[in-house]
Amino acid sequence: MTRLLVEFGMGTSLRRGDYTQAAVRGVKDALWHNSINLAELFGFEKTDMQIRVDIGVQNPEAVNVAEVLKVFPYGQAEVHVQHGGLDIARPEGEGNPTIMANVALTVGFDMERADG
Repeated sequence: MTRLLVEFGMGTSLRRGDYTQAAVRGVKDALWHNSINLAELFGFEKTDMQIRVDIGVQNPEAVNVAEVLKVFPYGQAEVHVQHGGLDIARPEGEGNPTIMANVALTVGFDMERADG
């Protein structure tokens, strides 16, 4: 894959302590930061997009990758979840923490295929 674009996002789960919800919101935040039509620009179909999704949260095992993949209407996405983000304790010290997920989306194409 030839990397053409990297976008960043941040998502939260304010009260539920839901790492998947925070990750999904972070992915949507990153997607909404651009409106570049990369596929058309390089003569590809949108389904040809290769997307690497890197998600950082404090509890990576709690992210449901299948739910994150549902955000992408096209393209070939692969999700990598690792330790990162933040858990912010409630001010009163009770209940679920606020979960913050950091996301990086790397988008590219198989440029060799376009040349051949």
